Order: sequence, then structure tokens, then C-alpha cells
Amino acid sequence: MSALSVRQVRRRFLVLHGLRWLPSGLIIPVMILLMQQRGLSLSQIGLVTVAQGLVVLALELPTGGLADALGRRPVLLVAWTLGLISLLIFAVADSFALFALVWALQGVFRALDSGPLESWYVDATLAADPEAKYEPGLGYAGTVIGVAIAAGALLSGGLVALGPIGPVSALTVPVLVAAAFQLVALAALLVLLREVRPARGAGALRASLVEAPRMIGQAVGLLRRSRVLLALVSVELFWGFGMVTFESLLPVRLSEVVGDPDRAAALLGPANSAAWLAGAAGAALTPLLLRWLGAAPSAALMLLLQGGTVVGMGLLAGPVGVLLAYLACYTVHGAANPLHQGLLHRQVDGPYRTSVISLNSMMGQPGFAIGAVVLTALADTVSVTAAMLVGAVVLALAAPLYLPAWRAGRAADRAPVTPAGPTPSAGTVEPSAVAADAAGATRGS
Repeated sequence: MSALSVRQVRRRFLVLHGLRWLPSGLIIPVMILLMQQRGLSLSQIGLVTVAQGLVVLALELPTGGLADALGRRPVLLVAWTLGLISLLIFAVADSFALFALVWALQGVFRALDSGPLESWYVDATLAADPEAKYEPGLGYAGTVIGVAIAAGALLSGGLVALGPIGPVSALTVPVLVAAAFQLVALAALLVLLREVRPARGAGALRASLVEAPRMIGQAVGLLRRSRVLLALVSVELFWGFGMVTFESLLPVRLSEVVGDPDRAAALLGPANSAAWLAGAAGAALTPLLLRWLGAAPSAALMLLLQGGTVVGMGLLAGPVGVLLAYLACYTVHGAANPLHQGLLHRQVDGPYRTSVISLNSMMGQPGFAIGAVVLTALADTVSVTAAMLVGAVVLALAAPLYLPAWRAGRAADRAPVTPAGPTPSAGTVEPSAVAADAAGATRGS
């Protein structure tokens, strides 16, 4: 990894990130319609998509530990290969069982894919320069995701508009193109991602499978012993709960203010593409926010602002006001995510990095599930506006959870610089309790 410069690592990370999300942009606009075209009812579609969430929840932590123990490159190769297979099956699936298989494979793909590329980027950056700041790269990655998904969605719409190609239906064409891009992404992964691994082969795989539970245990141990890390991961519970407002309730709210579900659906298509671009723009603001306020205060401010945008979606009259609040929400969301991830990376040592990222990601699953149950029930019994206001309050309540990270950062700034003595490990930048915990965990292994 050290053979690459910081600039080369960032460039490769962003290229791979864009190739990873472009196929998703292609299939998002057509996946529900294609399943309906193949004979599934809306209730059946809901059931098959549950398979992905269940698989991700079950495998998120084990796959994170496997990536830390075996290496990020082989885990990503398996993940992206499974993503390709799921797209190919999706292109020909015509039954409930096959679509359930597609979504289960997507769940395994997403669980394996969650964290390794980002962890490789951070570790490779620190290997090239231990003093390098990797948060701007995480912000650029958010921009790349937004642009890639928006571009994929626009390309998907164009392909559908062209109509069927021979025996291939118009809705199937974007899926096949997505599979082609997934193959390109696999080839790029083989070429661009360099990783130094201690061992290879079947023996390394067996050892890594044995080692993975220990990696998970060490990651959970860090969480248990660090107030900073526990607070950061807890943010995901509130964030997942609040995301229900702009991912699930917005279409219902827009339909209310428009007064016509068909017209609301027509508005949502371009609004979704614009929202991803707005998120990309927000992520591009990360370097400015870091220089202006710092990571933790900026992340807290973004949650407060995001709660405000959700209030706007719930209270503003007319489709223009609701959609402007929606775009503002995604802009803030795009800025908040890299700030949060950067703070998370600063609190964990390299060997457990992917496990902690997976643990953070996993915390969002129950948060979203609870939000989906509570807020949709509230929308049914009271009003959509009331549900959105509750979600906005929950989002804002998470802001104080960034206080421990802010205090740790201030303590690091005040700490005297000692030129002599041992050099801190590459992944531990802030002198928090987590560094000592990581060292103690290593000694106990």
C-alpha cells in the first residue's frame, strides 16, 4: 500500500467508488416496475425485498470481521462478483422464488461490500502519509456516489425510452447494462486496489475465518470501553429512525399537497435525481466545513439542519416548498455522512476498522425498522405532518452525541507535542481512550 501516494490512493478510491454505485443508479428506477411486469404483486415485492435487510442484518458484523482478518481486496472481489450474479439472475427472474434469491444475494453483496473499500482507502492513505487528512476524500466519495447514481438513473430512463431491443424488454435493458458496468467494476478492482496481506491461499482463509470472531469481539470491546465511539455509533440509531421521513413518507406527503398520486409520482422521478445531485453537492462541502467549524461541530450542526429541513417538508404548503425542503434535506445529508464517517475512523485502530464501520452501519437497521413502524403508524392515525415532525425531533436529538468526539478533539489540540517516544499507530490519530483500549485488546489476544 505504501507504494502509492496519497493522491493516487484517493484517485483510485473515487474511481472504484463511482463504478460501484453506477449499476445501482441504473436499476433503482426500474426494479419495482420490472418485478411488477414479471407478475409480482406489491405485497410480494415487499416480501422479497425483506430478504435483503434480513441478510444484511445477520451478516454485517461477521463480514466486517472477515474483511479485517482476511483482507479488503478478496472480500470486495467476492462481494462484487455476487453483485454481478444477482443482476444476471434479476434480468431473467420470473417467479417469487427467483426474485427472493436475487434480493438475498444483494443482501450478501451489501454486507460484504459495507466498509472494506473505505477502510482500504483510510489505511492506504495513512500508510502513504501518517499525517494525511482523509476526511476530504470521504467527502469527495459522497459526491461521486450522488453523481454516479444520478447519472445511472438518467441513463436508465434513456434506455427505457429507447424501447425494447429484440426479445429484451425495455425495463430489462438497464439491468443488463448495469451487469456490464458491474463487470467493468470487477476488472477495475483487480487492477487498482493494491493491498499487502500477511498470508494467502486456503490456509489464510481458514485462519481468517477463525480470526474473524475475535476481530468482531475486539471491535465490540472498543465500543464498550470508549464513550466517544459509543456515542458516534449511537447516532446511527437516531439517523436511521429519522431517515424514514424523507425516504418513505415524502411520497405520501407530496401526494397530499399535490392532490393527485399520479402527478406526485411524475414529480418524484426528476426530484430523486436532483436529490442525489444535491447530496453530491453537500458532500463536496466537507473540506470547507472541516476548515470552518471542525468535524464534530459540523456533524452536529448538519443533524440540526436536517431536522429543520424535515420540518419544512412536513409544514410547507405546495409541491414547490416540499420539494425544495427535500432537496435541502439531501444536501445536508450528503454533507453529514462523510463528517460522521471521518470521526468514526479517527476513533479506531486499523486492524478493527472494517468491523467498527460494519457495526456502525448495522445500528442503522433497527433504527430504520423502528422508525418505519412508529412513524407510519403515526401517519395513519394522526397525520403525515405529525409523523415528519416527530422524525425531525429525533434527528435533532442525536446532535449532542457528537459532544464526546468534540471534547476528544479539543483535548488532542491542547496536548503538548512530545518529539521523543513511540510513534502512535497509523489508525489512531486522536489520543482518546480507544488507543489504549486497542493496545490492551492486542495484548490480550
